[in-house]
Amino acid sequence: MFSPKPWLTIVGIGDDGFDSLSEIAHHTITTATLIIGGDRHLKFLPKSITCKRLLWSSPIQGSINELLTYRGQSVCILASGDPLCHGIATTLLRSIPLVEMQIIPALSAFTLARSRLGWSSTEVETISLCGRDPAFLRAALYPNAKLLVLSSDQDTPNIVCDRLTEWGYGDADVTILEHLGGRTEKQLHTIARQRFTEPIAALNTIAIQIHNSPFSIPHSQFSIPDTEYQHDGQLTKQEIRTLTLAALSAFPGQLLWDVGAGSGSIGIEWMRTHPRNQAIAIESHPDRLANITHNAKNLGVPNLKIIAGRAPEALQNLQRPDSIFIGGGVTRSGVFETCWDALNDGGRMVINGVTLETEMKLFQLKQVHGGSLTRIQIQRAEPIGNFLGWKPLSPITQWLVTKPTTP
Repeated sequence: MFSPKPWLTIVGIGDDGFDSLSEIAHHTITTATLIIGGDRHLKFLPKSITCKRLLWSSPIQGSINELLTYRGQSVCILASGDPLCHGIATTLLRSIPLVEMQIIPALSAFTLARSRLGWSSTEVETISLCGRDPAFLRAALYPNAKLLVLSSDQDTPNIVCDRLTEWGYGDADVTILEHLGGRTEKQLHTIARQRFTEPIAALNTIAIQIHNSPFSIPHSQFSIPDTEYQHDGQLTKQEIRTLTLAALSAFPGQLLWDVGAGSGSIGIEWMRTHPRNQAIAIESHPDRLANITHNAKNLGVPNLKIIAGRAPEALQNLQRPDSIFIGGGVTRSGVFETCWDALNDGGRMVINGVTLETEMKLFQLKQVHGGSLTRIQIQRAEPIGNFLGWKPLSPITQWLVTKPTTP
């Protein structure tokens, strides 16, 4: 079997520059036909290295396309720290097989920051805000958490401080670690609500220490209180939501379709169960679409994909899902059939029904496809005058089915 020779080397380089690299990295760089990197990385190179240099473009795909024209030649890419830690190597592996490249990592910013702070890797949450919405931070917050954040630029730390304060974590300790590993390494410290007043270097990593705050939503799990959602009444209630997500049984990296998404709660909490989980929310009502957008950002999953339209028409040409939740519209012609055909083999489908018409449909579907029917009745204690009494929520009929694997 043919095994291509590595022609591409990705070299991690720290802020201590070219001289700190290994002999193998030095040899790779000095013998390269082409060197690619950011402006800061290319400036680390000594003048004696005269081969062609390429600065990453924005968007980066143009540079990747040009890189591929050098396939088979000796190409070197300079990257920050560990190229597989929120780095360029992860992106390039989508286009270039690993057997065609070698990766020479340096210490990541996370590793360096932990060594400065004395934080163990087992007690730290890590997140990148490089080119990403700061709302991603929300899903990683919980009482007494320690977080390390890759910063996009000099403005990111105060944006983070503002968001922390907005979310009720204004007393969090925030430390900036500038130019980690370099000659100008420096730390700055503040409380989130006080922000930073001194100048901040563009190259920085943010460390956040959350204290035991009374304001918190569950971390990376479902069962968020109903009060955290903006909605018009179309909300799968917390207890039902918990049972529904348990039935869907998310595994890391899986994709969910949330059909008739309402407030988006099922898709949002599916994504919060694991940072690699994805979801597509399909909804036709304009006000509900606005609520889904707000809820997704507010609850830390701004990358929730939102499709405006009605099923089944809006389901065409979407990525095939691993699980499907239908919260509304299953009685419409073609909705179930389109979803069932799109669902990956072995995937799970959960449909919740409130009306008699939906219950009839679910009974018919069970007769054909099997699965299980469950009747869910929740009651909450609420005031009746000066006393408390049980007030029932609308009963839910839930159908759960697993799509058979094709032989």
